[in-house]
Amino acid sequence: MSVPESLRLRREVSPLELFFDLVFVFAVSQLSHHLLTHLTWRGAAETAVLLVAVFGTWAYTSYEATLLDIHRSVTRWMVVVVMGLGLYLNSAVPHAFDDRAWAFSVPLLAILLLAGTVTALAARTDHLREHFRRTLVWIAASAPLWITGAAADPGPRLWWWGAAALVDLAGTWLAHPLPGRTLTSRALAFDADHMVERLRLFFIILLGETVLTAGRAMSDAPVDAPSILAGAGVFTALVCLWAVYFRGGEEVVTSSVATTADPVRAVRLGVNGAYGVLAALVALAVGSEVVIAHPLGHGSATLGLLLFGGPALYLATTAWYFHVTAGGAWTERLIACAACIVAGIAAPWMPPLASIAVLDVILITTAAVLTRTHRRLTRALRAAPTN
Repeated sequence: MSVPESLRLRREVSPLELFFDLVFVFAVSQLSHHLLTHLTWRGAAETAVLLVAVFGTWAYTSYEATLLDIHRSVTRWMVVVVMGLGLYLNSAVPHAFDDRAWAFSVPLLAILLLAGTVTALAARTDHLREHFRRTLVWIAASAPLWITGAAADPGPRLWWWGAAALVDLAGTWLAHPLPGRTLTSRALAFDADHMVERLRLFFIILLGETVLTAGRAMSDAPVDAPSILAGAGVFTALVCLWAVYFRGGEEVVTSSVATTADPVRAVRLGVNGAYGVLAALVALAVGSEVVIAHPLGHGSATLGLLLFGGPALYLATTAWYFHVTAGGAWTERLIACAACIVAGIAAPWMPPLASIAVLDVILITTAAVLTRTHRRLTRALRAAPTN
């Protein structure tokens, strides 16, 4: 059954929403910096917790702005206030587990409670108001954990905040259910094309921030052949990651959303997958800095996890999304993911420059194969009946 045309709203992405994105993309460099200066398992866990919190605020606000309509005054004011709070939130990321726990947790909770409350009151339908009242219940469940963690010493803080992040992540993944209260997303008027475009543009900006991270590392590196080759290798990898999606993948996604009877679900799955994509780009950014700084140094398991684990996570996440929404273009991604895992295992015995060359071979091949696969899948989706 197709979605009635009255429920398929269409709006352009506004300049305010792009402005809003820039505040939260700033967090990518902050997360990368935190991981780079804490290259341990605990540092990785801290970065993951911070990432869930930061991206969660972007996802909540962007989703709610799409549902409320960015052209309404109440929505614009909500976005502007969240931008200001987000600037403080993201600036506290590098020291959130040191002496700025409250500087991180207070803006975080203010954003979640503000956006949820505004939507619960200002939504135009009973279905939406009910949904965001449920969202507030989930936020209220995680808030004591964020507060307790901020009050705790840096050691146990990770456990409190880790539990809070898991609650928030579970709420997002499960669409904030409550016992005996369900919401049929097929009945919602939702601008799916708008939210898909929001995710698309945010991904471009994330890739751009990763390019800037590599550029800063290149500016600090000596001007010699190994450093130049390492920089070129990192740039090639980023272009390939761009091509893996934008060489036909976006047409697959838009065709899938256009032909599904439940576009809200398709977009929600895209938001869920974006957590993994963001984590992948943060890992790759840090690995790229290490490669550019020491192209002829010794390989390590840490570098293998960053340089190959990031792209492997990116490919696995997008494979899952393409599988559950479009039903294709996922096997090729999983094969490339497996190749990255094998190369990552071998990374400790390769110099960093050789590792980035191997990564480029894997990603160039993957991008070329997926370009053809995306074209075939797009034609099949457009010819298929709505499901």
